[in-house]
Amino acid sequence: MSDKNIPIVMTIAGSDSGGGAGIQADIKTLTSLHVYATSVITSVTSQNTHCVDGIHDIPAEFIKKQITAVLSDIGSDAIKIGMLSSASIISQVASCLREFPQQARHVVVDPVMISTSGSRLLAADAIHALVNELLPVTYILTPNVPEAEILLSLESGAIQSVQDMRDAAKKLAELGPKVVLLKGGHLPMTIKREKLVVDVVYDAESNTFHEIQNDFVETKNTHGTGCTLSAALAGYLAKGVELKSACEKAIRYVNIAISQTLGNIGGGSGPINHFHPLKWSPYEGKSFVTAVIDSLPEGVWSAFIDHPFVRGIADGTLPVESFVYYLKQDYLYLQHYARAAALAAYKGTTMEEIGASAAIVAHIAEESKLHIEYCARFGITKDEIINAPESVFNSAYTRYVLDKGTSGDLLDLRAAMAPCLLGYGEIGLKLFNDPATKREGNVYWDWICQYAADDFQAAVASGIAELESLAEIHVSSSEARFRDVRKTFEQGTRLEIMFWEMGIQRN
Repeated sequence: MSDKNIPIVMTIAGSDSGGGAGIQADIKTLTSLHVYATSVITSVTSQNTHCVDGIHDIPAEFIKKQITAVLSDIGSDAIKIGMLSSASIISQVASCLREFPQQARHVVVDPVMISTSGSRLLAADAIHALVNELLPVTYILTPNVPEAEILLSLESGAIQSVQDMRDAAKKLAELGPKVVLLKGGHLPMTIKREKLVVDVVYDAESNTFHEIQNDFVETKNTHGTGCTLSAALAGYLAKGVELKSACEKAIRYVNIAISQTLGNIGGGSGPINHFHPLKWSPYEGKSFVTAVIDSLPEGVWSAFIDHPFVRGIADGTLPVESFVYYLKQDYLYLQHYARAAALAAYKGTTMEEIGASAAIVAHIAEESKLHIEYCARFGITKDEIINAPESVFNSAYTRYVLDKGTSGDLLDLRAAMAPCLLGYGEIGLKLFNDPATKREGNVYWDWICQYAADDFQAAVASGIAELESLAEIHVSSSEARFRDVRKTFEQGTRLEIMFWEMGIQRN
């Protein structure tokens, strides 16, 4: 470690004019991990998300000058090496690192040979220099499967299984690196009906393997994943993180960076999200729920919680026929809401999430019994409730919620369900605490009390906590994701407004 207060990593790599890979990706990654990044540029590329259409190499002697300038003054706790496009550059870098053995203890080499867009980045005559000069001074090598096949002179497609990856990693270690992290992103595997990426870590010193599994994320936006992984790994090693944990953390960093998209930047393979560890909030320091409600178009939320149907409940002037129709439809809505909660249990990734959703299903089942008892006060029989034709408004709303849950993730489903929970919670408290609300002689007062009651408000608080937790994982550094979830919430709110309209119109 450096004697300075902040760990330092030097990245030796090419410049990506598109900003998603190379030096640019490395600096973004290291900065997000609170690591100070120094840089040595080996090549300047002309590229975008579609292709690399030009490479201009920096003279090898000038690359050595950059390395020497940094290591002789600033120093480094780890060194990440990316694109080295010629044999002379590789030889010069390897030679220079031997002059600084103390600072070159943790050299992470990403053998950049082929870009995400398919462009060849490493000249064929440079592979010999890479193997014979750079790998012997490498601490950890991080090839993907195609790169491993090239380094081992295997036919394309020769590596097909985890065992093949283990064998390849061990053979790669014989070329010099102390550790090999063979990445499986190009070889997703189906394990127990789940599509996963398996990365294999081989430690030559202990002759041990460690396999790391993560969900495979279907996306075209994977530009810079290799650069980012090796930079993150160097960053964690610079922080003093133990090897196995550093590999796990770096892989997890990339997995989140892929899944928390920045949206489509460019028309080809877009960049991943390097900002997620920064916890930058697209909702400007507010809580997620507050930000979502505040971001609705003007008047939408008030049109829901202050709807004429709600005001009619507050002052007791709502026609009983409208309320009766609403109660029948609300029972049908509860059935679909229970299905949505069951779907949420299926979508859950932890036992806590699954258990919480299952508890909601059980709670709704009990609520449905109380609902039938409550309906009896208005002369509505159980048969009338169960056999009531479903309103098109009800169908539109509930099918929207279920569709969001089926096509999206748990946050999408919760965002679609949230207007109901949050809105009824706010309406209950608002009407209960408003002195203008009619109490004596108001046939709807019990309904108001139901949603102002401690048990319902506790459910609202629990729902808010879950939304905030999901947002922390899926939204906290992605403005594009926030916009998507906000749109889902807005549509759910508009459908809630239509639910009130349905009660008034009774159709």
